[in-house]
Amino acid sequence: MKAHLNSNTEIVEIVRQGLQENDGYCPCIYQSKGKPEYKCPCEDFRRNVIVGQLCHCGLYIKDVM
Repeated sequence: MKAHLNSNTEIVEIVRQGLQENDGYCPCIYQSKGKPEYKCPCEDFRRNVIVGQLCHCGLYIKDVM
């Protein structure tokens, strides 16, 4: 899977801060810490998001494989 960061640096900064505070687990999903499927980039993004779409946190945009 390939992805790139959102060009909105404000969103990227906010989500990265949340990731750091949550030990790399999705800061946008309640009680995600310690659940492997929510380790960033989360399983939902890796499996279900279509090319060109953002992850639900807005951090990554999926690229063509």
